[in-house]
Amino acid sequence: MARSASIELVPTQRLPDRMAPLAVLPLFLDLRGKRAVVIGGSEPACWKIELLAAAGAQVDVYAPVADRCSELEALADRVNLIDRHWCAADLQGAAFAVADIEHDDEAKAFVEAAHAAGVPSNVIDKPEFCQLQFGAIVNRSPLVLGISTAGAAPILGQAVRRRIEMLLPRTLSDWAQLAATIRPKVMARLPAGPLRRAFWERLAEQAFGPAAPEAEDHDAALLAPAPSHGRVTLVGAGPGDADLLTIKAVRALQSADVILFDDLVSGEVLELARREAKRMLVGKRAGRDSCRQEDINQTMLKLAQQGKHVVRLKSGDPMIFGRAGEEIAMLEQHGISVSVVPGISAALALASGLGISLTHRDCAQAVRFVTGHSRKGVLPDNLDWRSLADPATTNIYYMSRRTLPDIVQRLLDGGMAPTTPAVIASDISLPNQKTWRGTIADSTTAATDFDLSSPTLFAVGTALGLKAASEVYYEQPAALAASR
Repeated sequence: MARSASIELVPTQRLPDRMAPLAVLPLFLDLRGKRAVVIGGSEPACWKIELLAAAGAQVDVYAPVADRCSELEALADRVNLIDRHWCAADLQGAAFAVADIEHDDEAKAFVEAAHAAGVPSNVIDKPEFCQLQFGAIVNRSPLVLGISTAGAAPILGQAVRRRIEMLLPRTLSDWAQLAATIRPKVMARLPAGPLRRAFWERLAEQAFGPAAPEAEDHDAALLAPAPSHGRVTLVGAGPGDADLLTIKAVRALQSADVILFDDLVSGEVLELARREAKRMLVGKRAGRDSCRQEDINQTMLKLAQQGKHVVRLKSGDPMIFGRAGEEIAMLEQHGISVSVVPGISAALALASGLGISLTHRDCAQAVRFVTGHSRKGVLPDNLDWRSLADPATTNIYYMSRRTLPDIVQRLLDGGMAPTTPAVIASDISLPNQKTWRGTIADSTTAATDFDLSSPTLFAVGTALGLKAASEVYYEQPAALAASR
């Protein structure tokens, strides 16, 4: 009887790796009620002792009194201080061992003793001797985040920790504790699948809100059905630089189901959004096809009625020339909850970039934000140009590239001096920002160097003539021309 030929299955394509190479494997060590050993009484060792005690470990510290820092003595009621040098037998039965040892020979002996005792170990500031490493910690217990640079750049790890801490509200700890408390009820009462997942997603959404959980959340929230309607958040994206976003804006982007964003919103800002969120461009820009406001309104309404969290991401601040009032009125009319997250307006970013106060007390007692075009694309016909020609008021004209020559002529006709300082700026806060400084007499010609489709501000007023560095009053037109 002939044997059947064996068939070798050869994969036609290697599956992609799920994870890029890791410098270290992040693990979390449960030390509650377990013994931890610390060698040394210095300040670096004291910080590790506090961490171990905070994790619930029973900490034995081996350090002669003469070698102890004052901070360690203050921990005497929380840890066991032993007045002598360490020996290998001290490591027996420990769950973790840490040492602050200066000389490599002693550090090597410590590691060997820990290995013989089967104890994972760490030598402070000597990564080559570390089996386990400490990282920067974000503590929202029971939610704990560890950040490691594999010992290469601890300061960088701390900088990352600070940024993450800004994004995580303090009340997140309370919500995480609530989740642990009600988890058995959720598992028992809600079947696995969409219903259970929807509950946890609602709880996570609340966890990033401004308030801690209330007493009734421990049970009532479990049985509460998902809301029939979603909600809309109008978020100010600022002038373009993602670093100028507020913390609250980032949190809104991280919780969005759908993001309707303006054409002027930078890619760097969108990168901070939740990756699963659907992104829809609904922008408006001069000289390009634009979405009608009515269509944007209907899209927001339809998505919110489907139960989604819709973020309407607007350049600058939503409440400054952003048509936010129309959107809020329409959504509230249909019973949709709306909240607003302010953003840094382009005028404020421009002033900061120039280092000039728009309301310098020596020469400007007011500041105005003025639209540079009406619904028809021309200057509004109800502006008071004689008032706008006051040089003691700093006027910022938004969306003004096309109408800038008309603005200048109206200001001159209203009595403004041709030597009044002026600034033209586009793409403010971005790497390709373009800025011109001079007088209104020269601004019409200068404006031709600015793209018609770029977001452009035209600023006019005596305060703009101040030198940015020294705040010396008013550069003469010749000096301004020479600086361009």
